[in-house]
Amino acid sequence: MLIGELAQRTGVSERLLRYYESRGLINSHRLANGYRDYSQATEQTVAHIRALLAAGLPTRTIRQVLPCAAGTSRLRPCPGVLDALREQLADLDRRADDLAKAREILTQTIDRTAQQPDLRSDSRLNRQLRT
Repeated sequence: MLIGELAQRTGVSERLLRYYESRGLINSHRLANGYRDYSQATEQTVAHIRALLAAGLPTRTIRQVLPCAAGTSRLRPCPGVLDALREQLADLDRRADDLAKAREILTQTIDRTAQQPDLRSDSRLNRQLRT
């Protein structure tokens, strides 16, 4: 299939598909007219890529995971990639903890500010807080 059809089927722009190809995540064959021709399996590969990107994996790690998922609808990491996946999961956990802490601090700040009538209506303070 041509790149336009792959883009339509996957909901991924042609530009992004070319980027995936430049990173070695998908492959195409060139037709005589120079157009990219993708196999039907590439559609599933793009779905895997999108899922792994959504999980926060960098393309270098995705490139390691994809070969073991080729031709299947399920992602199965290749041997040796499990450590990288665990590391990514630990990083996501750290970031989630940091966000939870930041959220709690912001909530406390809002609650404390809302309890002080003179601060709620002070438009100068509100403008300062927004900048």
